[in-house]
Amino acid sequence: MLKTIEQSEFFPVAPAELFRIFIDAKKHAAMTGAPAVIQGRPGGEFRAFDGLLTGTILAIVPNRLIVQQWRSCNFKKDDIDSTLILKFTPERRGERRGCRIDLVHVNVAKHDHAGVTKGWKKYYWTPLRKYLKSA
Repeated sequence: MLKTIEQSEFFPVAPAELFRIFIDAKKHAAMTGAPAVIQGRPGGEFRAFDGLLTGTILAIVPNRLIVQQWRSCNFKKDDIDSTLILKFTPERRGERRGCRIDLVHVNVAKHDHAGVTKGWKKYYWTPLRKYLKSA
């Protein structure tokens, strides 16, 4: 059975800055602390966490949207690839201007759903907050 993950996070920076962190291999690696290769164009391949995550970029709308075909190293051979959608939306929260990232991750294998769900916070949202504070 396949599952879906939905998460939204707010960061006090412009959408363009967050978009670049997800699409630029050097910035992505600096944020996660792990090697990454990202060909930032539709059809381009990506590898994150030294190959533990792999996939293909399906679509990009600069500074607004990234769609990826995505696999975790924990997916079984016969699991289908999942699809990750990251939407970057300008948002104001009180006096703070920034960006809301809406994540929809579909077709996640049931056996890896809990790990991927927790992994977004552990390997992306928390390190991203730390990276933005140090930048």
